[in-house]
Amino acid sequence: MHPFKAVSLSFKKAPLAIRELIALDEAACRRFLYTLHHDLGLNDLLVLSTCNRTEVYYSADRDQSPTIIEALGQLKGLADLSEHFAYFDILDNEQEAVQHLFEVAMGLDAQVVGDLQISNQVKNAYQWSADEDAAGPFLHRLLHTIFFTNKRVQQETSFRDGAASTSYAALELVEELTADVANPRVLVVGLGEIGADVCRHLGDSKIFHDVTICNRTRSKAELLAAECGVKVLDFEDLVQGLKEADVVISSIAHHTPFFTRELVEHLDVLSYKFFIDLSVPRSIEADVEKVPGILMYNIDAIQSKASAALQQRLDAVPHVRAIIAESIAGLADWAKEMMVSPTIQKLKNALEQIRQEEMDRFQKKLTPEEAKRVDEVTKSLMQKILKQPVLQLKAACKRGEADQLIDTLTDLFDLERQPNVA
Repeated sequence: MHPFKAVSLSFKKAPLAIRELIALDEAACRRFLYTLHHDLGLNDLLVLSTCNRTEVYYSADRDQSPTIIEALGQLKGLADLSEHFAYFDILDNEQEAVQHLFEVAMGLDAQVVGDLQISNQVKNAYQWSADEDAAGPFLHRLLHTIFFTNKRVQQETSFRDGAASTSYAALELVEELTADVANPRVLVVGLGEIGADVCRHLGDSKIFHDVTICNRTRSKAELLAAECGVKVLDFEDLVQGLKEADVVISSIAHHTPFFTRELVEHLDVLSYKFFIDLSVPRSIEADVEKVPGILMYNIDAIQSKASAALQQRLDAVPHVRAIIAESIAGLADWAKEMMVSPTIQKLKNALEQIRQEEMDRFQKKLTPEEAKRVDEVTKSLMQKILKQPVLQLKAACKRGEADQLIDTLTDLFDLERQPNVA
């Protein structure tokens, strides 16, 4: 089993412009997997690409990161990716690579600590590896251990509780405000960074089915609408959109408030209308809240909600790390046992060969019924003989002393004659 390694480019070292340059969609990830597996001969492959990271995990005797990065550049049609080498982290130590993948999959290494989306993205990457037959025994075991660890983190800690980003906190606020509204109509005006993220959350949500976005530059709104599956409203028709909406989310970048009390008073609000201001400086005039039927929330209220959730997640980090440590220790024990599994199998084969030879000697002297009973007895006897050496081998693995016992068993049973076990 070759050492596990990783090549990582993430938001921690690479700016958005660089991450965008080499980001891979699903089709590209699958093509890259094929190249790395079939052309470069790498195994235990996992290719993970999100808006915050592009990473390759693999097993090999020596560092293959220059070859991997070069292949990535070729895939993306970049003449020379070497000028961006400084943005990559090379994890050539198995322990570091395994620890890193655990932290990525749990959301410890995310921009928003505890990010829920990353675990699904890791699952997808693993499925692509399995489809390409590029996942070996170690990666299978590693990923299933990670998924089990993820369940423990979900069940045993508060690490995933609450909305730890401003945009997700805004989505949760809209959910709370419209809990009693049938099919609430949401209008997002202006597509600043947070506003665009809110649109994505709304698009992903299974609660909101009537979402409209409005922007001075319609082409920008159309691109986001296509990405999120929402509607576009012409800026000239904004007043009508405001009248129809139950929730108005403003992300307009302007030095003075765009939504004034005078504008909102002309909307003739019959019941309630919620205004959420995500802009800094504020894009909704403070006096708007004095208009009957208007309930207003600003960025401070939303960030307070996000900060409280973030602190709760940060408080849970030591517990999450303890769970990860337990999982990695279990994985290490399994990996050590894998080192002795060929010896165990050879020992089984050697004893089975002896048993079969003795059975062949006496087969003709026994009735079919007697032969059946002798076969059962000798198989049972073999299992009992094997039990102690196997237990001792596994225990020696945990102590790091398996080599000496392997040599002893090999000499005693002449295991070198046995064929190698894959």
